[in-house]
Amino acid sequence: MQNTTSSPATGGAPPVNKWLVTVSVTFGTLMGTIDASIVNVAVPHMRGSLGATVEEITWVTTGFVIANVVVMPLTAFLGHLFGQKRVYMAALVIFILSSALCGLAGSLTTLVAFRFLQGLGAGALQPTEQAILRQTFPPKEQGMAMAVFGMAVIIGPAVGPTLGGYIVDNYSWPWIFFINVPVGILALTMVSTFVQEPEDLRAAQRAMATKRRANLDWIGIALLSVGLATLQYVLEEGNRDDWFNSQVISGLSLVSFVAIATFIARELTAAAPAVDLALFKDSVFTAGTLVGGVMFALLMSVTFLLPVFLQEVLGYTATQSGLALMPRALIMMVITPIVGRTYNVLSPRLVVSFGVTCVAVSTWMMSHYTLATSESGIISALLVQGVGFSCLFVPLTTMALSRIPRAKLADAAGLNSVVRFIGGSTGLAIFATLLTRHMSVVRSVLGTHVVSGSPTLLPRLFGAQRMFEQMGMSASAAHDSAVRVVIGAVARQSAVIAFEQVFLLTGLSFLCVLPLVYFLKRAPGQAAAAGGRPEVQVEM
Repeated sequence: MQNTTSSPATGGAPPVNKWLVTVSVTFGTLMGTIDASIVNVAVPHMRGSLGATVEEITWVTTGFVIANVVVMPLTAFLGHLFGQKRVYMAALVIFILSSALCGLAGSLTTLVAFRFLQGLGAGALQPTEQAILRQTFPPKEQGMAMAVFGMAVIIGPAVGPTLGGYIVDNYSWPWIFFINVPVGILALTMVSTFVQEPEDLRAAQRAMATKRRANLDWIGIALLSVGLATLQYVLEEGNRDDWFNSQVISGLSLVSFVAIATFIARELTAAAPAVDLALFKDSVFTAGTLVGGVMFALLMSVTFLLPVFLQEVLGYTATQSGLALMPRALIMMVITPIVGRTYNVLSPRLVVSFGVTCVAVSTWMMSHYTLATSESGIISALLVQGVGFSCLFVPLTTMALSRIPRAKLADAAGLNSVVRFIGGSTGLAIFATLLTRHMSVVRSVLGTHVVSGSPTLLPRLFGAQRMFEQMGMSASAAHDSAVRVVIGAVARQSAVIAFEQVFLLTGLSFLCVLPLVYFLKRAPGQAAAAGGRPEVQVEM
C-alpha cells in the first residue's frame, strides 16, 4: 500500500499523505465520540459541585445529544457553502472552545449551554471526516478508510467511561473537558496543514453553493431542527417521564412527527433542498444505512446495560466496569483493520452476516450471566461481540456510500451518521424501558413466593436473623435486618433475570436485520475499480 495518493482529477496537484490526513481528522471525531459517554461517570460529582438534582443534571447529556443529531444532516449543506475543510476546522474550534468553557462552568445553566455548543461542534465532525476520508483514499482502499473511521466511532463510546472514571478518581470532573483542549489544538494544526480538497470537488461544491445560496431552504432547516430536537428529547427523557403518560412527551412526539413529515415532503420538492433525501432511492445506501442504525441501537443498548449490570448487580466500581469493557474495544482495534484490508476480497454480505451472527451469539452468552458469573465469563462474550461489531461497521459504512457520486458524499455521510445516532438513541430508550418493566414484573412474580410461612423463606430468614443476633443485635433489630436482606436478595435476583431477558431479546431482534443483507451488493464493475480483483460472490 502506498503512503501517498493524488486526488483524482486534480492534474498537477501535489500528492497528499493519506495517513497524515487520516490521523488529522480522526483526532476530532475520536474526542467527539468519547465526550458522548465520558460525562456519565462524572454525573455524581457534577451534581455535588453544581447543586443540581438528578433530573436537572441529565440535561448535561441530553443537550449534547440533541445538538449532535440536529447538526449532522446539515454538515453537507454547510460544506457546499463553505468547503468541507473549513467546516471541519470551524467545528473543531467550536468543540475546543466549548470544552474549555464546560470545564470553567460555575452553574448548571452555563454548563448545559456550553455542552449544547460542544455538541454542535462534535456532531459536525463525524460526517465531515467520513466524507474527507472517502475522497482521500483511492477506490481500492475505501474499506481501510472506513475501518479507521469505524475505530473512532465505535471505540470512543467504549473508552469514554474508563477514561472518565480515571480522570474523576484522580483529578476532578472539569478535567474531562480540559483534556480536549491540547489534543484539539494539535488536531486543528494537523488538519490545517495536511488536509486538502481536490480541485474537482471544490468546483462541484462552488456550483452547488451558487444554487443553494439562490434558494436557501430556511424552512427545511427549521423543520429538520425542530423535528430532530424534539424526537431526540423524547428518546432521551421518555423512559424517565413514563413515556406517553407524560403530556410533555406526548406533545413533543406529535410535534416531532408533524415536523419531520412536513420536512420530508418539502425536501422532495424543494429546488435546492437542505438535505438530499433522494439518496435513499439507492437500495444499497438505504440497506447499509438502516442496518447500521440497527447495529448502533444494539451497540448503545449493550454499552449502557452492561455497566449497569456490573455496577448495580455484581457490585463493580465505575472504573472496574470500564476496565471490564476494555477487551471489547481492544479486540475491535485488532479486527477492524483486518476487515478493512479484506474488504475487496470477501463479499460484504458474507462479512455482515457473520458479524450479525457473532453479535447474536454474544448476546445469547450474556443472557446466561448470573450473580456467580466470573470476569472471564463476562470477557468471553464481549470478545465475540467485538469481532461481530468489527465485521459490521466497515462493510456497512463502505457499501452504503459505494454508489454515491463524489460530490454528494458529504450529503450521504451526514444522513448515514444521523440514522446511526438516532438508531443508538432509539435502542437505548427501548431497552432501558424494557429493562425497567421486566424488573417490575419479575419482582412481583418472585414476591409471590416470599410470603409469611413459606417453607422456602423461613429457613433463610431465620438463618439471617441468627447471624445478626450473633453479631450483637437485639432480636427485633436482627429480624428487621434479616427481612431487608431477603428483600435485597429478591431485588438482585429480579434484576439478574430481567437483564438475562433483555440481553436475549437484543440478540433475537438483531437477527431480524438479516434479510436486509441481501441488498448489500457491489455495483457492476466496482470490483475492478477497487483494484482489479474479482469479487468473491457469495449468495446468501
